[in-house]
Amino acid sequence: MRVLILGGSGFVGSAVAKLLSDRCNSVTALARDVSQPKRRMPQIDWISTDIAKLLTPEAWLPLLKDIDAVVNCAGALQDSARDNVAAVQYDAMRALYEAAARLNIKLIVQISARAYGNAADLPFLSTKQAADKALKACGAPFVVLKPAVIIGRTAYGGSALLRALAAFPLVTPLVHADAQMQFAALDDVTAAVADAVEGRIEPGSDLDLAAPETLSLSEVVAIHRRWLGLPPAPFIAVPAFAARAVAAVADLLGRLGWRSPLRSTALDVAAAGVSGHPALPDRQLKSLSETLADMPAGVQELWFARLYLLKPVIFGTLSLFWIVSGAIALLRFGASTQHLVDAGASLIFASALTLITSVADIALGLGVIVRRYSGTALKGMIALSLAYLTAATFLTPGLWVDPLGPLVKVLPSIALALVALAILDER
Repeated sequence: MRVLILGGSGFVGSAVAKLLSDRCNSVTALARDVSQPKRRMPQIDWISTDIAKLLTPEAWLPLLKDIDAVVNCAGALQDSARDNVAAVQYDAMRALYEAAARLNIKLIVQISARAYGNAADLPFLSTKQAADKALKACGAPFVVLKPAVIIGRTAYGGSALLRALAAFPLVTPLVHADAQMQFAALDDVTAAVADAVEGRIEPGSDLDLAAPETLSLSEVVAIHRRWLGLPPAPFIAVPAFAARAVAAVADLLGRLGWRSPLRSTALDVAAAGVSGHPALPDRQLKSLSETLADMPAGVQELWFARLYLLKPVIFGTLSLFWIVSGAIALLRFGASTQHLVDAGASLIFASALTLITSVADIALGLGVIVRRYSGTALKGMIALSLAYLTAATFLTPGLWVDPLGPLVKVLPSIALALVALAILDER
């Protein structure tokens, strides 16, 4: 089969692409940024494009040429600077279905989701439901798969948050600790996709994928904590208003391009619970404990979980440090300039240099919290810090032995920026 995978670089999409390729299918994967996926899976043909911009059947026709089946693994949790939920999950899909019907595509496999209680009206779930209805009405053969919370070797979004909560030191802070959850192993989800593509699931099927057990959120986190090799920790109930405040901050960061799993949509889905999936009599799915037992945690999983919690702290600290540093230099412009004059610079040169570097500090501090520019800003912080150290070494070498250590303290800032660069990638 010649298969096109939408969202091929994602948590589910990359696993589906690998399995279908391993089973001798010809796989083409679509993603916005394909530079890393190309290097990781060179056996797959990659197409770089934004699904949210493919809003007409004519835009899809060239992509569907010579394709037998389409697997839709694309999705977006919430509107943000990088995502348009309605465009990705409904508008573009409706155009895709029309194009697929024109070309007599053999099968469309849709990774969807169940509507959970009061959360059903959220754009994340309502657009998936609307897309499912449009798919069923378009005339093209289809299989709809609705997995519960997906757990795999890698982690993203909700599964990453579960690991982070499990790694929280000393205590485990939880909101909606009694919320009921069901799970599906990533291997089971990808196997179901492969079965659909290869004809072992009848076209027209609409299937839930979830292990039969239902666990509370507190039980889930405790299981993950044991998996990470950490001792039990007492649970602390986080008040709803505190969780809402965190979600509001996460929503704001979403407007800056950061896809936090703590955004309000995730909170609402967690409150409603992710359960109600009926068991499939002909398909045995692994429980959460069995899924985790099949992939024993190592130190890399523990590092990831701890760094996931520290990531916003690291980026926030760097941003605040650089903004405050630049602001202080501007507010004490005369004193800042005088240091350069005392080192032998002219007043005009010292004033200009102080102004430029202060504005640069503030710009880098602001840039690091905008996801699109954060990598460039981090590299700029490192480069500018090294420039400061080099210039100060020649102009005022005595600052290296100053009791307050103004130059020595730049070194931890460089190290922190290197750490931020190391953990910048989301998947």
